Amino acid sequence: MTAQPAAANAPVPIRPGIRIQAPPADLSDRDLRPLGQILLEDGAVSPGDLLKATVMRRRQNVRLGQILLANGWVTEAALTHALTRQWRSSAVDPVAMPADSRLVDELGAGFCLKHAILPWRRVGGVSFIATSRPEDFARTTALLPAGFGPVRMLLTSESAIHQAIISMRMTSLTRQAESSVPAEESCRTQRAGLMTRLALGLVALLVVGLWLAPALVLAVLAGWAVLTLLAGTGLKLMAFAAVLRGRTEAAADTALISAGLKAAPPMDAALPVISVMVPLFHESDVAGKLVGRLARLDYPRELTDILLVVEATDPITRGALHGVTLPHWIRVVVVPPGPVQTKPRALNYALNFCRGDIVGVWDAEDRPDPDQLHKVARRFAVAPPQVVCLQGQLDYFNPRTNWLARCFTIEYASWFRANLPGIARLGLVVPLGGTTLFFRRNVLEELGGWDAWNVTEDADLGVRLTRRGWQTELIETTTDEEANCRALPWVKQRSRWLKGYAMTWGVHMRNPLALWRELGAKRFLAFQIQFLGTMSQYLLAPVLWSFWLLALGLPHPLREPLSSLGGGAALTAVFTLFVASELISMAVSLWAVRGPKHRHLMIWVPLMHFYFPLGCLAGWKAIYEVVTNPFYWDKTVHGVFDESEEADAAPAPLPQGLSQVPVLGQIGGAEMARSVPVQPGAAVLVVAEPARPVDPAQPEMLDGAGWEAEPANRATA
Repeated sequence: MTAQPAAANAPVPIRPGIRIQAPPADLSDRDLRPLGQILLEDGAVSPGDLLKATVMRRRQNVRLGQILLANGWVTEAALTHALTRQWRSSAVDPVAMPADSRLVDELGAGFCLKHAILPWRRVGGVSFIATSRPEDFARTTALLPAGFGPVRMLLTSESAIHQAIISMRMTSLTRQAESSVPAEESCRTQRAGLMTRLALGLVALLVVGLWLAPALVLAVLAGWAVLTLLAGTGLKLMAFAAVLRGRTEAAADTALISAGLKAAPPMDAALPVISVMVPLFHESDVAGKLVGRLARLDYPRELTDILLVVEATDPITRGALHGVTLPHWIRVVVVPPGPVQTKPRALNYALNFCRGDIVGVWDAEDRPDPDQLHKVARRFAVAPPQVVCLQGQLDYFNPRTNWLARCFTIEYASWFRANLPGIARLGLVVPLGGTTLFFRRNVLEELGGWDAWNVTEDADLGVRLTRRGWQTELIETTTDEEANCRALPWVKQRSRWLKGYAMTWGVHMRNPLALWRELGAKRFLAFQIQFLGTMSQYLLAPVLWSFWLLALGLPHPLREPLSSLGGGAALTAVFTLFVASELISMAVSLWAVRGPKHRHLMIWVPLMHFYFPLGCLAGWKAIYEVVTNPFYWDKTVHGVFDESEEADAAPAPLPQGLSQVPVLGQIGGAEMARSVPVQPGAAVLVVAEPARPVDPAQPEMLDGAGWEAEPANRATA
């Protein structure tokens, strides 16, 4: 049994003197004039804007009202008024006349936010539900719980629905964001006392062992370090081989499609609405550039839903956003305070306000490729249903800052171009990155979203996806961000990542047998290498470095045992492993940075050997915080590097056969000196448009409050 529309169509008294006009019982009773005509009669939209919106609607499966709102061609109030005329219903102001919170609880605040409805009042057994999407009302009422009773439709704006539900059920939404993941899979049930006692016991055991039998303890530690190095190197080699095979297969498919011997994957589905959450915290240095980066996106504005997620306890970011007029496709979600303040908690809270069936995450300093959302939509349209997550590649826009930035860029290139894609192709657990992630929303909600208590919520989510049988793919799209180019912030950031790895391993190993059953033997063993092996390599790196004493002829506690083991073959095998591991890492790194963008980094690859000692400090800091402060989020400071300088110093390389033609003058109202790619011998006509005033409702806006957005249009030929 589902809720049914009320049979009567007469005005219903809410209280003495107040009557609400009920909506038509069927479509024949509503005003059949197009919404655009009603808006024109009201003077709410110009004929030119309406014509553009009508043309856009023919190629997009999206409501006309959403197109007009996204482009700033109509206001929410005017649209709501026109809808009341079209649907012959009444509008309600839930702020002036609050809704019944019991009805909201009956449906759930999250359900109401997702479907943009507000159960307002129940009078005479009839429930009045306000919506901002009247054309979806019948489908939404079919989802209501059995026994909810007859319903009638009212109209209001989406922002009013959000404001009303937040004012009534902000606390419940916050608590849900903190506990959305089941307790047995969440770090929030970690027993701090047990962890402290276990850590102290291990330290005491190590001290006693080194005192009584130092050679034996060192041999055990060295053996484990060598074993994890061998396993990690083997996994890296397998992943790299899988990447090379994949590229060969992709090239072969492309050749077959070009020759007409194979059909290209069809892309006839309508483009979906994509919501992307951008968590912000103490981001005053980058907030002024954020809208400019987002304005580069070429995805239709009416299908783009950007949520700037801000903590209520963050006066810096809120101050930077105060008074700023954002386009309708960018919204601000304020996360209430709570017992823990982490990025995953903020994402869980903001997920309730997303409009799209595809949900993504970017970081505050990210600069995604302009066509990134198009690639995401295209891949989800043709991907198998078990592929529920797409991970984009991450890169840095400031590798020339210093040596640390160069090494960090090389490491990232190797990880996202040679390691993660291979792991995904092998069907192993993919430790997700914290940004450029896109999910099918229904599956993400089934999993409970992110663990609000895990400081590497991305890697944990990757494990939970694999445990449920879902798959992750890496796609050929890049997001540039700022490399951490200072030693102390680098150590803090890496220690947070390693702390999260340690906590993620501990959570999922609470029941090893269940993990084995859900992952299978291959994935289970790979999981141990990826998480436990990685932590071991960082923590025991000094043990491996100590073997260089043997190469230099200096005393070492294990010289005699290794020399006597196998007639000295053990010592030879250890050094062979060390050299092979370094050569494989160098080969993978050289391959990862071979492209035009990072080719200048190839000479720095041999120096990566001196980069990783910083990771040892980060590893021990991570273990200390796992015991003393497991949920502390060590914030990474952004905005240290001015990306505009890098963009001017190192322009993006052109494809083969294109040339640069300098363009001077005003284009789109901004003074520019740019180069335009043209085919050799082609005629070029450059027209300098007159400067035009900046419309604050458009994404390419400049505002005195601090936003410095770059124009979305670019000179091309």
